[in-house]
Amino acid sequence: MASTGAKQAPKIVSKTSAGGTGAAGASGGPPIMPLASPLMGKKKKPFLGMPAPLGYVPGLGRGATGFTTRSDIGPARDANDPVDDRHAPPGKRTVGDQMKKNQDDDDEDLNDTNYDEFNGYAGSLFSSGPYEKDDEEADAIYAALDKRMDERRKERRELREKEEIEKYRMERPKIQQQFSDLKRKLAEVSEEEWLSIPEVGDARNKRQRNPRYEKLTPVPDSFFSKHLQSGENHTSVDPLQGLGGLNTPYPGSMTPGLMTPGTGELDMRKIGQARNTLMDMRLSQVSDSVSGQTVVDPKGYLTDLNSMIPTYGGDISDIKKARLLLKSVRETNPHHPPAWIASARLEEVTGKLQVARNLIMKGTEMCPKSEDVWLEAARLQPGDTAKAVVAQAVRHLPQSVRIYIRAAELETDVRAKKRVLRKALENVSKSVRLWKTAVELEEPEDARIMLSRAVECCPTSVELWLALARLETYENARRVLNKARENIPTDRHIWITAAKLEEANGNTQMVDKIIDRAITSLRANGVEINREQWIQDAEECDKAGSVATCQAVIRAVIGIGIEEEDRKHTWMEDAESCVAHGALECARAIYAHALQVFPSKKSVWLRAAYFEKNHGTRESLEALLQRAVAHCPKAEVLWLMGAKSKWLAEDVPAARSILALAFQANPNSEEIWLAAVKLESENNEYERARRLLAKARSSAPTARVFMKSVKLEWVLGNIEAAQELCTEALKHYEDFPKLWMMRGQIEEQCENMDKAREAYNQGLKKCPHSVPLWLLLSHLEERVGQLTRARAILEKARLKNPQTAELWLESVRLEYRAGLKNIANTLMAKALQECPNSGTLWAEAVFLEARPQRKTKSVDALKKCEHDPHVLLAVAKLFWSERKITKAREWFLRTVKIEPDLGDAWAFFYKFELQHGTEEQQEEVRKRCENAEPRHGELWCAESKHVLNWQKKTGEILAQVASKIKNTF
Repeated sequence: MASTGAKQAPKIVSKTSAGGTGAAGASGGPPIMPLASPLMGKKKKPFLGMPAPLGYVPGLGRGATGFTTRSDIGPARDANDPVDDRHAPPGKRTVGDQMKKNQDDDDEDLNDTNYDEFNGYAGSLFSSGPYEKDDEEADAIYAALDKRMDERRKERRELREKEEIEKYRMERPKIQQQFSDLKRKLAEVSEEEWLSIPEVGDARNKRQRNPRYEKLTPVPDSFFSKHLQSGENHTSVDPLQGLGGLNTPYPGSMTPGLMTPGTGELDMRKIGQARNTLMDMRLSQVSDSVSGQTVVDPKGYLTDLNSMIPTYGGDISDIKKARLLLKSVRETNPHHPPAWIASARLEEVTGKLQVARNLIMKGTEMCPKSEDVWLEAARLQPGDTAKAVVAQAVRHLPQSVRIYIRAAELETDVRAKKRVLRKALENVSKSVRLWKTAVELEEPEDARIMLSRAVECCPTSVELWLALARLETYENARRVLNKARENIPTDRHIWITAAKLEEANGNTQMVDKIIDRAITSLRANGVEINREQWIQDAEECDKAGSVATCQAVIRAVIGIGIEEEDRKHTWMEDAESCVAHGALECARAIYAHALQVFPSKKSVWLRAAYFEKNHGTRESLEALLQRAVAHCPKAEVLWLMGAKSKWLAEDVPAARSILALAFQANPNSEEIWLAAVKLESENNEYERARRLLAKARSSAPTARVFMKSVKLEWVLGNIEAAQELCTEALKHYEDFPKLWMMRGQIEEQCENMDKAREAYNQGLKKCPHSVPLWLLLSHLEERVGQLTRARAILEKARLKNPQTAELWLESVRLEYRAGLKNIANTLMAKALQECPNSGTLWAEAVFLEARPQRKTKSVDALKKCEHDPHVLLAVAKLFWSERKITKAREWFLRTVKIEPDLGDAWAFFYKFELQHGTEEQQEEVRKRCENAEPRHGELWCAESKHVLNWQKKTGEILAQVASKIKNTF
């Protein structure tokens, strides 16, 4: 536009110079003085003779810019047209040459208006020159410098932009943020208040509520044809017409845009006649040609039309190629059955069922001995025709079992089916499939008679022998199975069925003999004993209720094909596999056999004990444990399991006697001492517990014994005795952090904050890597209002114990409780950098985010810690907060399945079921929690380890923790 303005300037000056209003300085030259005229006598304008102001565009005020005229774009000539100058030099003789030159001139615009003092010319001075390799290198260097300078300013620029965005958000918050506090208060609205909110009325008036829509009535064709013929006059314009014209007062001469019958372009009568003719043709196609009456079912007409649509959706050309190819195959080799079958199926797929039937029937003529062709023909033909086809097939193939089966399937009456199958058995008496099909249709008595004949015809069929044995009486079944063994000496199922038969009739002593004899007989007949197959058979026996047979099979085959050093490992895996498959008796038999082979292996006894605890009865567990402690008297855990079982059955004297025997076998065992103390304290025998602890301190003094002694005095309210014992214990075990914790907590309970602080500080000198001690000291300082000191303690703890998620978590929570959410978020980001795989940190990070971002954060957490129970619990709580009840329940179940020892998960799950579940679901969660006996979890330990709750059971603690949970998330 600059060049255009420069070109136009002289024209404007010349035009306006006569009028005395010269555009001085428009082209950048000296001002042009106006010519003398009679008007010069007037007062001289002050701007005349002065240079044009900055940014002045001539003609802008009167709208003389912004449009293009022919003088701007040149004459309308082709590029190859000759120029007006006949004697122009070469290279300038055509319009195209002239335009090319002007374009080159424009490329290098070296005008003063295109020059800047700082940046130079806007374009490149050397754009017309060649672009060489050194130019490319120079450009790369300058680009690198520009990038470097941009990176140096990037951080400040982004920080400034972030501050501006935050300032903008504070000044103009979103509507969602403005109402967030009100939406949060909706959680406190009760159901009655919610129902009492009045309904919003409709504020619109009656006309707005009930608008009267324009009614349009379809006009018949006769109306149009009548008026086209009569040519009525209209003297008004139809506003909906949109054609813009009046109807002329003469018939047949309407304004352009409408058609008249005289023109031959629109004739409503002909259209109606054509439509009626087409419908008549279609109906005549489906009419009865004999009587002339229609056979169309009006209701099924549309359905029939749909069924006529071809189901094949492929390319038509592919069908033609396939048809041609199959025709060639049939003509080349007409006795090739697959060609006929493929041709028929191709026509069937394309919807030509009758053609397919004709083809396959021709195939039966060409290949009368092909079973597949006859079966395909029977499939394609309708009912009665199919029976005729099958009858014809039987005449050609009297020994075909499949054709007889197909014939029986085509019969709808059971008697007819039996008749067909019996006829088939007369011709093919050796077919097991025919016998089985025929027997299935008979009553039990007739089936027994048929099976007795079947085993004579097919003596090598195990299934027929076993079916006959099931239908016979006990004595006859034994004879049948003996005959079966004689005819088929290599099948194991006959032997196992014989064992199950003896067990069912009470001869359990015969079961082991039969199984042992089976192994011997099968080996003698060259059968390889496959251990996995026999174990599967044992599992099937277990599920069928044949326990003795199952155990006998396990005992017989459990040791076959296993190296001696692999026996224990393999047997334990087999037992676990049986438990997974639900075959508990098999697993019990495997454990029993393993304990006979390894009577002194503590690990085998433990596995068997846990199996009985989870899947057996209390009596079976106690019997097993009695045998276990007899063989492994030094295994403390077995003694303790026995004592606990008796204690849970409220048989305290028996538990005491077991522990007394355990003392004899393990005189200085810390575990047994503490178990005895727990037994007495739980049964309110505090003096006996004190005496036991005193004996333990003298005979087996350990840090745990001292700790339990302090704990007993503390929970019983003897604070002074607890403090004395604690002081005595710390003389011997000053590096045991739990003693320092108890000392500080006792002082805190007595409101002696200085002494508590001193105890924690002394403990941290001795145990600087004890995270709970650091946390207790931080909590103490926070309680007394020393936030800065608490912050400093946690920072020091993180330096002493790097990559400790618990310390980072407490630092974040400290800032959050102090109301410094920005600092809390910053600390959380640092914590996740240092401990990227900590589930507790990710779970906390999810709920630090605003509600819209929580879902994204939870996805990131699951990517980092897919199987962490804290993350799974956080996701469950997130779904709970969004009222997605089913999903929340699924994630709670997943959490407690992965980590049943996490008490917090059980507490949140129980609270969730209290709000959204039934009584059965609540009871199920409580029972599962009691069985799991969780020991860990922040909220759980805060309640379970409190001195006031020391005697409470798991169910009571669960209810107490759940009652203290507030779903503020």
